[in-house]
Amino acid sequence: MTHSRNPLRLLAPALLLAFVAVSSVAIPANAAPQVISIAEARALPSGTVVTVDGSVTTPSGAFYSSFFDYGFGLQDKSAGIYVSLQTDLGVAPRRQARVTGTLQDNGYGLLILVPVDPSDVVLHGAGPKVPVEAVATGEVDESTEGRIVRVVGTITQAPAIDDIYGYKFYVDDGSGELTIFVNNQTGIDLSGLAVGQIVSVAGFSSQFDTHYEIDPRFPADIVVLSH
Repeated sequence: MTHSRNPLRLLAPALLLAFVAVSSVAIPANAAPQVISIAEARALPSGTVVTVDGSVTTPSGAFYSSFFDYGFGLQDKSAGIYVSLQTDLGVAPRRQARVTGTLQDNGYGLLILVPVDPSDVVLHGAGPKVPVEAVATGEVDESTEGRIVRVVGTITQAPAIDDIYGYKFYVDDGSGELTIFVNNQTGIDLSGLAVGQIVSVAGFSSQFDTHYEIDPRFPADIVVLSH
């Protein structure tokens, strides 16, 4: 009897063994998560777990009196976001950080990234200097939220205390009045500010309820240009 030597029949066992070997390869539990841009993360639904990498833009805990945490701003070339932590990692601007966390609304309209554990924040060297983006007072909105921006305008309402949270004043360059909110931890002295002065104000583009604001980080973020 002549036996058929069909090459496909001969290859079948070898292909099956190869498939089993490949499918049984385990993915390491500590495999690095996929990093996406902050702009991509901001476009995802609340509750999504993401990993982003950027340069720190605010000192950790600088906004504690109104944010009630020790978080910090983070920005890459595409966008920015606030990382909310209850542990002070002692980070300052220009640190590079890779953060894995859950996207959430802070309850007052601000999109934040919340790590489960401080170990979900990986600091790895120095980050690039984040350029301060010049915008009009009326342009500070959802499109700038999370980034470091600067406005130049006239003080329309003098600094006033806002309960235990900090101080606020208002500026306008003709495009719309904007809230400037100063947290207690920044150490910024507002005693020399008055209605009618033209000031330059830089800081974190933020939101509280229905209004947008800039939260300065350092005394140098507020400069009086004209009395």
